[in-house]
Amino acid sequence: MYRTLRLSSFFLLIAFPPCLSVAADERDELNVGLQADGRIVVPTNQILQPAGKQVTFAGRPVDVLLIEAGKTVVAKNMRNLVFIDRASGTIKQILPLTATKGLASAFSAVGLLERGERLYASDSQGAVRIAKRTPEGNYDWEGHLALDAPEVGGAPYPTGMAWHDDGHLWVCSSRGNELQLLNTSDGRVVARVPVGVAPYAPVVVGDRVYVSNWGGDPPPKDADTLTTSGTPVKIDPRTNVANTGSVSIVAHVDGKWAQTGAISVGGHPSGIASSPNGKFVYVANANSDTVSVISTEDNQVVETIDCKPEAKLPFGTGSNAVALSADGQALFVANGTGNCVAVVALGFSAGGDSTRAPAESHIEGLIPTGWYPGAVQLAPNGQQLFVANVKGHGSLEPRKEAPRREGKGDGDDPAAPQSIGRNSHDHLGSVSLIDLPDAATLRQYTETVNANNRLGYSLAGMEPPRAEAKPVPVPLRHGEPSVFEHVIYVIKENRTYDQVLGDMPEGNGDASLCIFGEEVTPNQHKLAREFVLLDNFYCSGVLSADGHSWANAAYATDYLEKQFGQFTRSYPYEGSDPLAFPVSGFLWDNALAHRKSFRNYGEFVKSSYQPKNARWADVYADFVDGTQKVQVTATPNLRSLDAYTHPNFPGFPLVTPDVYRAKLFIDELHEYEKKGEYPNLVYLFLPADHTNGTRPNSPTPRAMVADNDLALGMVVEAVSNSRFWPKTCILVTEDDPQNGFDHVDGHRTVGLAISPYTKRKTVDSTCYNQTGLVKTIELILGLPPMTQLDLSATPMRSCFQDEPDLTPYQAVKNRIPLDEMNKEMAELDERGRRFARQSLELDLEEEDRADEETFNRILWYSVRGTAPYPGD
Repeated sequence: MYRTLRLSSFFLLIAFPPCLSVAADERDELNVGLQADGRIVVPTNQILQPAGKQVTFAGRPVDVLLIEAGKTVVAKNMRNLVFIDRASGTIKQILPLTATKGLASAFSAVGLLERGERLYASDSQGAVRIAKRTPEGNYDWEGHLALDAPEVGGAPYPTGMAWHDDGHLWVCSSRGNELQLLNTSDGRVVARVPVGVAPYAPVVVGDRVYVSNWGGDPPPKDADTLTTSGTPVKIDPRTNVANTGSVSIVAHVDGKWAQTGAISVGGHPSGIASSPNGKFVYVANANSDTVSVISTEDNQVVETIDCKPEAKLPFGTGSNAVALSADGQALFVANGTGNCVAVVALGFSAGGDSTRAPAESHIEGLIPTGWYPGAVQLAPNGQQLFVANVKGHGSLEPRKEAPRREGKGDGDDPAAPQSIGRNSHDHLGSVSLIDLPDAATLRQYTETVNANNRLGYSLAGMEPPRAEAKPVPVPLRHGEPSVFEHVIYVIKENRTYDQVLGDMPEGNGDASLCIFGEEVTPNQHKLAREFVLLDNFYCSGVLSADGHSWANAAYATDYLEKQFGQFTRSYPYEGSDPLAFPVSGFLWDNALAHRKSFRNYGEFVKSSYQPKNARWADVYADFVDGTQKVQVTATPNLRSLDAYTHPNFPGFPLVTPDVYRAKLFIDELHEYEKKGEYPNLVYLFLPADHTNGTRPNSPTPRAMVADNDLALGMVVEAVSNSRFWPKTCILVTEDDPQNGFDHVDGHRTVGLAISPYTKRKTVDSTCYNQTGLVKTIELILGLPPMTQLDLSATPMRSCFQDEPDLTPYQAVKNRIPLDEMNKEMAELDERGRRFARQSLELDLEEEDRADEETFNRILWYSVRGTAPYPGD
């Protein structure tokens, strides 16, 4: 018999003060996506109710600019510029950035300026693109300015820009670690100034230029370093994450431009602005939740403004952009992860007028925005804000056949209606046009932001552990005892709920979108039936780059959120870029810091094979025959993982079947049984459900998903028959859901909770996501939260019961042959040959190098043949 469970308000009244119970409980009752009342639930424990007028469009806007004497707002989007009429809030023009020889078809993380009738926008490779206004009032591409190539090789990756004078433009070369001065008349680079690591944006103050450096100063020789996009960067030796930020000072000295000094600020210094009188520079530190205030008189930080809604909260507000009022009294800070703009009253030490301002700056209130505000600008009259919301309304961009809903009320354009078959790449970005609120409205806005981000729930969750607390599966407070001593955390690759479990009538599925159903995944179906079916569980991210960060750190940084135009600097799904991750570190850092033991099987490693040309069939033969003809070596990308990682357990590429991985895991499990001890935290990477498409000499997509399914079944069977089973919890998620569709939301995915204390034969429709899974692990192991988002998350408490059922799991034999190979070209029809050629052309050696639309069509065709592709 199946029961549908949600967190009860009774439980929440016990766990938290009564005033906090309603909001927290309501959030857990909802599905991610657009609600009937216009609110938008996103898979990070948050709700969106943006202020002002929302202009939505496909994409992820990273910058915003007011042009044409304030008549038009232009947003720099992933692959186009979006022109918005300021008065009406309607889109006037979308100017695509088309690829031409040697030039990119996407934009970089920041960089948009106006001069006369021209717009300048930095692209994702090596040029500043120029658009000119036509006599008809539209814009068209006129040409480009090319940056010089960086010494590290590859693309310069231009980012922020500032005018030096009418004819010269300062441009940051992020990968070149320098500031370049371009002559806009003839395109020459007239100066190249080395600055810090990964410069983000410049601001000109008198005869000097101040430049924010995402990665801080070049590290000294004796520093702990790793490499980011070809450049050494200083790291925290505990987490291996970049831990410094700086602002370079550039001036003209002895006839040439040079860096004359550098100022240490917080992590990931990004958006930067100067006061009207030039006495102060303000830089937003996205990896520290602060704004550094620099006095240009002595180039010292005179104040650091904490932009969190409450000082006691852990890291996680994501302050990444700033704008200043015309009188220099107020600062507006885009709090990306907080989904709001903080209104800061500046103290006189930070630039405020000493006759009116207090000694210290303080937050007066918060204005709600769309999902992840990444740029903010103030109208010249100081009465209106313009905010580019990078993630906008989420994955709600309508399919071509879905009509847009008419605006309502004040002409607002809410998110488009959801239609069948959503994908996580259905980005619906937005620009908010917000009238500056009066004091009373600002108070209401602040209450809205704090309620939608579950502030009260989060503060209650920071209460200290109770000495009298008894062991339970998932404790009420961090630090209280659990019946579990071991957590096995399984991370798989790229499936949605409907793709795998959409055929289960017990849950909220759509069988028409299910292509890897019970015939392919009998173990996942059996596990969901025998334990608990989670039909409202979500990935917090979109693809592998941010997906692994959400799964491991309960957070994605501004660096990741703003790279979607093209991941030019890096695609750090495997932990290869120390600049990409939060200063709070990863779940294993948290565990190790609190004296918990840890073992890693495949996460954040690079794999090598001997012989180098080993194929899938060779490694599979080793598994079947018990031979070791192919030697696999796994090398962690983070040195902090070296001592804890299985030396032969591979990550990507998909040369290794998952049953081979499962055998390595099980073999070591038996060794632990002999010792009588097992790690507290175990990571297990099983990525074969990603598949290799229909390329010849590779298993079919359904065979690779079946391999992944059998491997999971083997692992659960082995653990549940081991001596550690009574005190072990296995939690399973996909890193992201991008290679599929879901009828609820593109983020919905497969999640499993497997243990002796898991409720049997139950459907739990509580709204969970990856941050809640991380929080569940923290609560079990007695760890504190790492960020505001795992603190605010709903733990998976409803999945468990007080009394154990020690019945072991018996794996189901695969129904699809694991060595069912894709057909050779000659055996295929015309469409099959086309998809096979595309599979060969796609880069499947590393995660997400393949074009998603093409890859998803290949997977659909491989199972459904000529059936219409979702959305066609």
